[in-house]
Formats: sequence, C-alpha cells, structure tokens
Amino acid sequence: MKKLLTLFASLIFITGLVGCDKTDNTTDPQQKTIITVGTSPGPYSELFLTAIKPILEKEGYSIKAVDFSNLRLADIALNDGDIDVNVDQHTAYYQDFNTNTNGDLISITQIPTVPAGLYAGQKTSLSAVAQGDKVAIPQDPSNAARAYALLQKAGWITLKPGTEITKATANDIANNKYGIDIIEMDSATIPRSLADLAYAVIPGSVAYAAGVDINGNLLQEDLLEHLILVATVKATNKYTPWAKAIVAAYHSDEFKQYLQQHNQNHYWFVPESLQ
Repeated sequence: MKKLLTLFASLIFITGLVGCDKTDNTTDPQQKTIITVGTSPGPYSELFLTAIKPILEKEGYSIKAVDFSNLRLADIALNDGDIDVNVDQHTAYYQDFNTNTNGDLISITQIPTVPAGLYAGQKTSLSAVAQGDKVAIPQDPSNAARAYALLQKAGWITLKPGTEITKATANDIANNKYGIDIIEMDSATIPRSLADLAYAVIPGSVAYAAGVDINGNLLQEDLLEHLILVATVKATNKYTPWAKAIVAAYHSDEFKQYLQQHNQNHYWFVPESLQ
C-alpha cells in the first residue's frame, strides 16, 4: 500500500510539471518563454537568427526554429498556432493568404528588406543596353509587376498611363524604347541563366539564396509600402509580451548597430521606422 501511495504521488507530481510547462510555453501566450519561428532559406530568417535571436535571449526567451520548404506551409502553421512568428513575407502576401484561407495573420513590425534588383548578365552597365537584348524577369504576377516597374525606372520601357504598378503586365507596356526582349521565367532559374542574358531582374531573396554577386546589382527597385517585409504573427498574439519583445528587438540600438556594421553596401533597405 505504501508503495502504491508513493507511485500515485509521483504521478501527480509529474503531471503537474507537464501542465506547468504547457502553461508557460503554449496554453498561456502571456507567459511564453519559448518563441517558435518558422524559417525558410533566405536572408530574412538568417537575419532573425543571427541578429534578433541573441537580443531576445538576453531578455530571457529561448528561440526554436522550424524549417519550411515554402512560405504557404509556414503561414498555415502560423495560422494554426503551431509556430509563433514568421519573418519571410511582406504585407501583400499575408493579406492574400488571409483572404484566400480566412486566415488571421497580422504584421507587428516592418523589418529590413532586400529589394529586387536589375542585375548584370552579359552586359555590365545600364548604358550598354541595345536592341534585342534579352532581359529575364520573374514570371509570377507579383514579382513580374515589380520587374516592369523597375524596367520603367531604368528608362527602358514606359507603362501606359493609369497602369496600376502592383498589377503591371506585358500588356501594359506603351513603349519599349530599346527594343529589349523581355523573357518571363521562374525566379529560381534566373540566376543560373545569367550567362545567357544581357540583364535580369531578380528578387532579393532569390539573389541571396543563389549567391548572386551584389556588385552586379545595377539598379534597385523603389519598394512600395506593401512589399516591405514584416514580422508576422497570429492576430490574437499581437499584444503578447513575447510579440512586443520581438518588436523591441528590431527597434533596439543593438540591432541598429548590427545593421551599421553589416549593411555598408546598402544590401538591405531599412524602413524609416527602424532607422
């Protein structure tokens, strides 16, 4: 009987410990000490783990990274509560996710962003552009629109008056001043094709993942507000202490000093709110 009572007491104690752990880190978001971030290959997750994670750890938080092969899977996990935060998307992306899935995601702060760039291929200066030059751009609608805006910024094309920049397509080109041959391709294949192209428009995260030389970036896009990257959480978690801690880390003097040391070539666009 004594042994049974001891065993029973031990089980109660163990159950209590498990319950406390769940309360601290899962059930009660106000008491969370472990922050789970959904990561994917690219500069934004790496920046979080390299520069933001140490700041949060000094505040008493532990960071757990869960890798995802694509952003949609990360957003599903975020919306389901399986992860706490994602730093690999812009406002336009998560708003589209919310619309199509009845999701509940929201931004808590803008973060440094790598703009799309017009990169050198066979030609190494913008002034060398000529009739028939092959210029690759991403084929997905969002990045294609950004590419057409960038080609207009370069002075190579003119879009029709009234064109909505965020939705620009080849049909919106009013004038192709230099007669360039614009080729829409899958973003991931563009870096591998640079040797066969005069120029190419490459999204920042794709250029980073492919190791494209930043010195080949001849012109950067002007980032529209909805294309600046954001730290994203489930809306019900926006005002939790741990979410506020993430915001504070991105706005901290320590992070500003990190950027000053690691952004000397202006690789990152830093939103005004973080400067």
